[in-house]
Amino acid sequence: MTEQNRNLEESGNGGAANNPLHGRKVLSFVRRSARLDARLQRALDNYADEYILSDIALSEGSLDPCEGFVFSRDYVQGQWGNDNPLTVEIGSGQGENVVAAAAEHPERNFLALEVYDPGVAHTVLLAGKRGLWNLRVAQINAPELFAVMEPGVLDEVWTFFPDPWPKMRHHKRRIVQPELARDVHASLGVDGVWRIATDIEDYALHVHEVMDARRDFENLGTLTVSLPVEHVGKGNAESAAALPHADFMESERFDGRVLTNFEKKGLAAGRVIHDFAYRAV
Repeated sequence: MTEQNRNLEESGNGGAANNPLHGRKVLSFVRRSARLDARLQRALDNYADEYILSDIALSEGSLDPCEGFVFSRDYVQGQWGNDNPLTVEIGSGQGENVVAAAAEHPERNFLALEVYDPGVAHTVLLAGKRGLWNLRVAQINAPELFAVMEPGVLDEVWTFFPDPWPKMRHHKRRIVQPELARDVHASLGVDGVWRIATDIEDYALHVHEVMDARRDFENLGTLTVSLPVEHVGKGNAESAAALPHADFMESERFDGRVLTNFEKKGLAAGRVIHDFAYRAV
């Protein structure tokens, strides 16, 4: 996720929560048009055909999958040319993490899901410079894509530093939701893992509330972390320290996640990184 996206309170990170709200989908992002600079436009011109899965979307500019589309093993075989384990990153931002992982693990396949044009362009730029063949990018609503995935098609799912939607009334827009958890579980193979990271304490509580009581996921955490048991939002976050706390289990930092500038700035600001690993059971 980019610093620019975090600074835009109404922005998001790769997907839509598929909950109905007065007949409309509740989106975890607000799409904004962004003019690409010459470097990023050249990246798209040079590498889009190689890396971007343009056949998934309903139409040009749409973030919805085509009617009847199924993200199947046959589709993966056709796009990647092999049946290697596939990792999907929801909200890949500028692509630093997924590109580094793809370069480090040529024996695995990777798919970056990102809704913002500059992030898509920067990801294909990084991938093209390294000549990666095991990475693809899709500009698509993540929950809607997960809803049409063939069971067991994925090995891992990553959601690192999703938009926190800090205002209380916007918490329903957070990408981690029960509906997405259900579809992520269905998409994962045996012992597949959903990895999540956030530097926002209230989002960590939100993840625990969504995930810990589920019978279809096992929390692999080994670290005991104390968190407030009541939610706070923008404007009253400072009151969190005075709220009742409880212990929760979280994971060690995932060593497959590179330390991006975004994460470095969070650490420099004194924020604690919360890592989660949930195994599909």
